Amino acid sequence: MKSADENKLDNPTWNSLSETHSGFAIDYNGTKFYNPDYCPFGGVLKPESTITAINEYAALAESFFIIGEKPEIPDSLKIVKELVCLQMIIYDKIDQPITTEITKLTEEHNTELCDLVNLVQPGYFKTKTPLLGDYYGIFKDNQLVAITGERMKMNNFTEVSAIVTHPDHTGKGYAKQLITHCVNTIFSQNKTPYLHVVESNIGAIGLYEKLGFVTRRKISLWNISKNQ
Repeated sequence: MKSADENKLDNPTWNSLSETHSGFAIDYNGTKFYNPDYCPFGGVLKPESTITAINEYAALAESFFIIGEKPEIPDSLKIVKELVCLQMIIYDKIDQPITTEITKLTEEHNTELCDLVNLVQPGYFKTKTPLLGDYYGIFKDNQLVAITGERMKMNNFTEVSAIVTHPDHTGKGYAKQLITHCVNTIFSQNKTPYLHVVESNIGAIGLYEKLGFVTRRKISLWNISKNQ
């Protein structure tokens, strides 16, 4: 069932940093960023504040992302790329069997977790990203081979993120089982799960749709870095 405040997902970073994740926020009076040790993402409420905010944040992070409308940036920086994503949401628990043991990851797994994400999806995951939410993994022969976890969080919504399987272990249904576990856990906390996926990632989109996710809208991640 749709939530009355689902429109908050139109500006997910800003609203996460205004609600559940306010403790991770660097607030530039109209533009908010995650502390770059946790997540290099920002969101804008007042577009007139972005140039100053982005310039100040660039002193803290070499490369980062604004989620939402195309931002104005200072001449010292450049937009490296626009990642057009589907923002997908799910309204009911997933009815799928879980046949593989799933482990809730702890601090002792942090190095393995970061290494696996950056092997498959380099550039997004920082050493403190796992502190933003819960992460779950599947181990084979004492090696972490697949993970799924939580990233941005609001009062009523939690983002499912880092859906990653080691290239040597794909095709075994690990992602399906981890997403099922993560999504159903979020629902048990009376929150609605959502995720972002690059619109060209047809395989992943197909999996999410089979599990019950629907596309809510397209949303852009603007990758910004220093203009060298």
